[in-house]
Amino acid sequence: MKIAQIAPLWERVPPPAYGGIELVVGLLTDELVARGHEVTLFASGDSITSAKLESIHPQALRLDPTVKECGIYEMLQLAQVYERAGEFDLIHSHMGCAALPYSKLTKTPTVHTLHGIFTPDNEKMFVHAKAQPYVSISNAQREERLGLNHVATVYNSIDVNSHHFFPVADEPAYLAFLGRISPEKGPHLAIEIAKATGMTLKMAGKVDPVDVEYFENEIKPLIDGVQIQFLGEADHFMKNDLMGRAIATLFPITWREPFGLVTIESMAAGTPVIAMNLGSVPEIVVDGVSGFICNNIAECIAAVAKIPQLSRSACREYVAHRFGVEQMAAGYEAVYQQILAEKFASNGHLVSAR
Repeated sequence: MKIAQIAPLWERVPPPAYGGIELVVGLLTDELVARGHEVTLFASGDSITSAKLESIHPQALRLDPTVKECGIYEMLQLAQVYERAGEFDLIHSHMGCAALPYSKLTKTPTVHTLHGIFTPDNEKMFVHAKAQPYVSISNAQREERLGLNHVATVYNSIDVNSHHFFPVADEPAYLAFLGRISPEKGPHLAIEIAKATGMTLKMAGKVDPVDVEYFENEIKPLIDGVQIQFLGEADHFMKNDLMGRAIATLFPITWREPFGLVTIESMAAGTPVIAMNLGSVPEIVVDGVSGFICNNIAECIAAVAKIPQLSRSACREYVAHRFGVEQMAAGYEAVYQQILAEKFASNGHLVSAR
């Protein structure tokens, strides 16, 4: 099958540190190539992939201070893809609603993975193109009121083998928090939990420009470098080490997270997750097995004392069986075949699975 994968240009594929979408796109693309598909990845020029790489800019946009209008590069990338649409059996967009105006103008089908959330503004475009095939990354992400053509839910994955397993946590025990330092990720709540339990909290994550004021006013004054430590943005190895040595990873989100990659990254390292019961959390964390699902901060605080009851090896095994790359790729292959079968029904052509 000839497949075009479209990734955002803001970060390279795979990302050197933070970048959930780009990580998933990289894993999926390489696995599809390994399965015999002919894949072209449209991404930043510094991306690393086993597929054929096509790019309209040599590096991730966030690394280029000369780029002032990111939307222009996005339009150029999508124009490049859809001018070549006839070369592919199927196009797979990871660009939110950006590809929708283009995908309606070509006979080559496009499947759109919804990595983000719906907003009052982008809903207008999604509803305009509601007949396009959409893949959700969790059932909780869906907004049935919009009437979108959801063809499947395919969970994100990680390369479990690239995550070192830590059979025991470090002593003295500490809690970990990883993610964007933003209100919806709840780092202020993670600090509250740590202070209530008297435990050390080690935090890592990036601070986007939009969150600088929040970080400076709400988080930085609470960082004492002893009980509350902030380590900055972490790469893959630092994340794995930081979570793997922790007794638990805190995930006190305040929004409907579509899919929290950090939760499965933590469990792959053997570290249970204490998570707020919002968004996709009940689909990812098994309460009492791979962590604890909590309804409020008091429950999160109480859950810390129960963490020793859980098996770290069970956390690892759970992720390997449910959120491995093979499961994700197989899910998308089924979606591709479904979409191409529908195309066959309308014009009498069908391509092979490989």
